[in-house]
Amino acid sequence: MPQLPLHHVFHPAHADHYASSLGEGLDHLLRHLKGVAGPATGATPADAAARVAAVDLDRPLADTGQVLDEMSRLWLDDAVWFHEPSYAAHLNCPVVVPALLAELFVASVNSSMDTFDQSVGGTFIERRLVEWAAERIGYGEGSDPDGVFTSGGSQSNLQGLLLARGRHERVPAERLRILASAESHFSVQKSARLLGLGDESVVSVPTDERHRLDPVALERSLVACTALGLRPMAIVATAGTTDFGAIDPLEPIADLALAYDAWLHVDAAYGGGLLVSPTRRERLQGIERADSVTIDFHKTFFQPVSSSAIIVRDRATLRPATWHADYLNPREATNPNQVDKSLQTTRRFDALKLWVTLRTMGPDLVGAYVDAVIDLATAVHDAHRDADDLEFAAAPELSTLVFRYVPRGAALDDQRSAALNNAIREELYASGRAMVAATKVDGIQHLKLTLLNPMATVEDITGILDLVRATGARLAPQPVLEAAR
Repeated sequence: MPQLPLHHVFHPAHADHYASSLGEGLDHLLRHLKGVAGPATGATPADAAARVAAVDLDRPLADTGQVLDEMSRLWLDDAVWFHEPSYAAHLNCPVVVPALLAELFVASVNSSMDTFDQSVGGTFIERRLVEWAAERIGYGEGSDPDGVFTSGGSQSNLQGLLLARGRHERVPAERLRILASAESHFSVQKSARLLGLGDESVVSVPTDERHRLDPVALERSLVACTALGLRPMAIVATAGTTDFGAIDPLEPIADLALAYDAWLHVDAAYGGGLLVSPTRRERLQGIERADSVTIDFHKTFFQPVSSSAIIVRDRATLRPATWHADYLNPREATNPNQVDKSLQTTRRFDALKLWVTLRTMGPDLVGAYVDAVIDLATAVHDAHRDADDLEFAAAPELSTLVFRYVPRGAALDDQRSAALNNAIREELYASGRAMVAATKVDGIQHLKLTLLNPMATVEDITGILDLVRATGARLAPQPVLEAAR
């Protein structure tokens, strides 16, 4: 039989090849990183698709250098860089170096977190981090907290609602209701579908003038549900909405959840970083009363994706996620198996990234980064809120700014305003100079800055706004501008 070329397998005998490959890759990445001059290149979907489609995957390349060069042409050359101060689009953070160091070990060792005999110490690192997060949430005497790492906030929210469903397994699905604010994450609706509850099971509760769930409106909805013979299965409070960073009033919501025996899930995917903030932890007052909490470490803990967790007040409530298999986690097993708590089976050791970050930086420094981006959003808003060509929808709660460009002295109807602001966003991306997001407020198109870079300055973000203004002035319909003069 011909001898197989086995040097590609990660193994002690191939350590030199491993080191050489990683060294070549690191050099390639660093050369590219040092040449980055903006958040994007403006590549179009058609261009990107065509380059990838032209590759013959059945014909490997000659060496690592060719592979890296091709990878750059297909992806890296047009990658979006979240560390750039002029990136201010989605909830993507720049990542910290200790977490990247951990990624080397996560990928190379390739531990699987489903059972103890595939992860050993990794099991207990993840469990200790869950305990630490529960302590930060404030689960104390009388609670028995637990949890598990997940792929992201959507999965964490799904599992939280699955656990809520488990408390009402004898209630017909058509009678169950989930109450969440009109500005809660879209994964709440998706989770209801996945759980077989249907779109109608999610009751959209109005928000107040600060875009927070209104407790008075929530109580009205609860009263209406029970009057119709419906069962309030869960209330989802949001600690950091995607658009406005709004934090729902957790204490009165917790009171209502208790009064109506509804599961309280707090989606703190965005606002969870406040748990380590040296100055703003009180904004999450009441989170300790939640039955389950979502935290995305790959947002305000500056971790690479994926790194999220669901934390529960009572470990017994995790049982709906448990299923025993003789070949994996038999019922009589005595070793601690994380798969007993997880919706996933095979799962990366993503917890190591947060562990190495905390052991290198400490939680106070991570929290100081969180404070820095919140301070930045406030300073930018204060500096530009009176501008006559920018209209802000609200003052920032966390680190997002929602606004639209309005030509000076001109009156645009909603349709033309939407077209103009969308065109501004597209042109900024195409130029490669800046990236902003888009959303709608009361049906009206707006732009959005999502600020998660602790290295960004007021001058950096002002530069983005100046680009918005200059682009808007150039793209605005000329008859409108002439009429305004």
